[in-house]
Amino acid sequence: MIILAIVLIIILTIGIVWLIDKFVPKKLKPILNILLWIFIIFIGYKTYMSVYKEIQFNQLKKERFSMVIDKLIDIRDSQLAYKDVHGTYTDSFDKLINFVENGKVPITQRRDTLVLDEVRTRAFGGVETMKTITLIDTLDYWNLKDSIFKGSDRYKSMMNVGIGKEGAKFTLKAGKLEEFPVFEASVEKSVILDDQEPYLVEKEKQVVSVDGVNGPALIVGSMDEVFTKGNWPKSYTNKE
Repeated sequence: MIILAIVLIIILTIGIVWLIDKFVPKKLKPILNILLWIFIIFIGYKTYMSVYKEIQFNQLKKERFSMVIDKLIDIRDSQLAYKDVHGTYTDSFDKLINFVENGKVPITQRRDTLVLDEVRTRAFGGVETMKTITLIDTLDYWNLKDSIFKGSDRYKSMMNVGIGKEGAKFTLKAGKLEEFPVFEASVEKSVILDDQEPYLVEKEKQVVSVDGVNGPALIVGSMDEVFTKGNWPKSYTNKE
C-alpha cells in the first residue's frame, strides 16, 4: 500500500506540473510552483511518517512480545513442575506461586525388577512364576524457586503482564481433555500494545506468518489439545 501511494503521488505530481506548464499563465506559475512544492513536501512527510511509524511499531512490538513471552515461559515451566507433583495443572496463580515458593519436585529413577507372581504360582500348583514390575525410587528433591528462577522473586508477580495496559493480568485456565491434563495462559495483543495506534494494533491481530505471532493473542498451552508450547517463533525468545 505504501509503495502504491508513492507511485500515485509521483504520477499526480507529474500530471500537475504538466497542467501548470500547459494551461497556467506565466505570471501565476511561480506562485503555483511554490504551492506545488509545499504540497509535495507535505505529502512526502506524511508518507515518510507512515513508514517510520510502522517501523517503530514493529520494533516496540517485538521488544514487548519478548518480555511477555519470557513471563509465559515461566508460567509454563511452573505448571509443568506443578503437574509432576500433583498430576494436574492449576488455574490459580495463588496456588502456582505458593508451589514455587514452598514446593519440592522429586528426582526419580525407574527400574524394573522380578517378583513372585503369587496368583499364577497358585494356579500352576506351586510352581514359582515370576513377573516384572516397575519401581520408582525417589533419589532427591529439587526446589523450583532455585532451579527455574535462579533465586529471583519474579515468580511472585507471574500473573501480571507488566507492560501495555496498566494492571493487566494473564488469563490462566486448566482442566482435562478426556483423561489428559491441559492448561492455557494467554494475553490479548491489544492489551500489550494498549498505547499504540489502533490501526496498527488491529493489523497485528490479523497476522498469519511463519516469523510472526499469529492470531490476536500470545498463548502458551491449549485447552483444545495436549500442547504445552507457545504460539510464537523462536526468534522472540532466548529461553527455549
